[in-house]
Amino acid sequence: MLERMGLPKTGASQLGVALSDEQLEQFEVYFHELADWNKRANLTAIIEYKAVQVKHFLDSLTVCLTAREYLAGPVRVMDVGAGAGLPGLALKLAFPEMELALVESVGKKTAFLEHLVATLGLEEVSVHTGRAEDLAREEGLRDAFDLVVVRALAKLPLLLEFSLPFCKTGGRLVALKHGGDWSEQGSAANALKELGGHIERVSTVLLEGLTDNRIVISVEKTKPTPERYPRGVGIPGKRPL
Repeated sequence: MLERMGLPKTGASQLGVALSDEQLEQFEVYFHELADWNKRANLTAIIEYKAVQVKHFLDSLTVCLTAREYLAGPVRVMDVGAGAGLPGLALKLAFPEMELALVESVGKKTAFLEHLVATLGLEEVSVHTGRAEDLAREEGLRDAFDLVVVRALAKLPLLLEFSLPFCKTGGRLVALKHGGDWSEQGSAANALKELGGHIERVSTVLLEGLTDNRIVISVEKTKPTPERYPRGVGIPGKRPL
């Protein structure tokens, strides 16, 4: 019998994060709610208990490899393309002092996120239903976050255009990428120049169970993103920067 949430507990400790019994119980509730809602909302293809612990919860916590110092206090964090709440809500459970905004365009998924936030009794979490291209124009969201996190959202040039406008100048965008395609960094050079970013660090994930050549890319926001970005819905995908 597996220890309840033993895998995230062990992996988190290797990342320098100590999870209390109360926090592990919250992750347990998260798993059961995810499994229940997934029957009708198609939130994730990964639903087996051990796989969720490692490939969802622990994977989300690898943001700590490059942004540990940002998560220690009352920081403003946004998760773009939050899906089932990963990595954002997993980080909120591990670092409860953060203020979190979740952005997701699919209504069934934001309904799950709102339900989960209420079930877990989480404070300072907001859920936004809409596309990043539109929400990045809203006051209070643009240039507003110390840390923006994204997980398996898109190729790096698109991911940057969708996400960097939400980040404060001097803040960080952290992208979790599977497959370790280091060539993406070269293809993103123009996007970084246009959007006001600089890749400051790339970390390889070396935690048991997290194979698939996972890397964590940290981008510093070096100047305000020009008002014309992000471009309208559909344009970034057709004409990547």
